Parts: sequence; structure tokens; C-alpha cells
Amino acid sequence: MISILLADDHPSVREGTIHMLEREGDMSITAVSTGAEVLEKLQRETYDILLLDLIMPGMNGLEVARSISELNLDVRIIIYTGYDIEPHFNLLVENGVSGFISKLSSREQMILSLRCAVNGEAVLPIKLLKQLRRTDIQVLHARGEKSLDRISISSKEQSILNEVCSGKSNKELAEIFFMSQRTIEYHLTRIFEKLNVSSRGEAIAEAQRLGLISSLDNR
Repeated sequence: MISILLADDHPSVREGTIHMLEREGDMSITAVSTGAEVLEKLQRETYDILLLDLIMPGMNGLEVARSISELNLDVRIIIYTGYDIEPHFNLLVENGVSGFISKLSSREQMILSLRCAVNGEAVLPIKLLKQLRRTDIQVLHARGEKSLDRISISSKEQSILNEVCSGKSNKELAEIFFMSQRTIEYHLTRIFEKLNVSSRGEAIAEAQRLGLISSLDNR
């Protein structure tokens, strides 16, 4: 039996993925919604594969992978996301990630990737093969740029970012999230601080560079 721990903060994604995988007679799936729950589970139980969302509240996927590596926990980590992971590929691999599955993948593609992971193999998009080299992260930091490992963005901030990207005003954001405009301004200030930017335009550009948002939300 292949034991899988699924970590994703979206209930619909968890339910859909569990339904898809449990149709395989030799796969057992446990699901959690946060990085903290992942670490708690892994210190009490063993799994063959961790199917890990990249962007989650609290600890993002990279931080979870790094913690697992530091704790020497024995599990194959597969990043499971609808976002473009190309900007973070080398960093994720360096922190123990052994494969990637898009949330847009077909059921057949997902099953193939999981079985390959169990056998110590990986199925990667062709464009990522070009990145199988060590990125000098120190150069990135020296230029004052942020990377995903420096940012912890909450689920609410993620949602606000998505709406900002679509051009919503503060008044519209307040209506969407049932908050006062002052509270929205507070959240935007926090987002700007985390991204090290000073305007909406800069925030959108930086969030897209980091893969936090895209023009179309594939999550």
C-alpha cells in the first residue's frame, strides 16, 4: 500500500484529490490543511509520499520542505500546485523536493508521477530540465531581491493579492472581504512590507515574479 499525506489549504482541492487517488486500490491518503499539521503528522506516522501545496497559510511549501530536511524525516516530497514553480525550482530541489505535479494534470499523469516517486524516479516538465543546475541564491540576495524562502504570506493576504491583481479598488476589496477600508489598507501595508514594495503595481510585479499570483489563478 502506498501511503500519501496530502497538504492543501483548499477543502475542495483536498476532497477532489482524495477522490481521484482513492480509486487506485493500493493508495491510502491522509489530508491536512497546514504546514504545521504536516510536521506533526510526520513525527508521529510514516508516509511514502508528501503531496505538498506550495502556497499555504503559515508555512509555505518551501518552509515545510526545509523543516523536513532539517529533521531528517524520511518521505518523498512532491510539490502540488497550480502556480509556475520555475522561479523556485532549484531552491525547492535543494531543500529536499523530489518532484512536481501540477493541479492541472490529468488523473493519469498524477498517478504516473506518484508511482515514479515511490520508485525513486521523477517526471518533470521539459522546461524545468533546463534548470537542473545550481542557482547562486547569494547573488539574488545581494541584489536585494526577495525569494519565496524569505516570504510567509497568509491565506487572506493571498486572496487580497489575487483581487489586487485583477484591478480591484480598496472600496471593492472591502466589500468582497467584508472589511472596512482601513482594515484593507492595513493588509495592503503588510503585503507591501513583505514584498518590499511601495505600490500596487510593484506588488503585482513582484508577486508575479515570485509565483505568488498569475494573470489567471490556476489554483
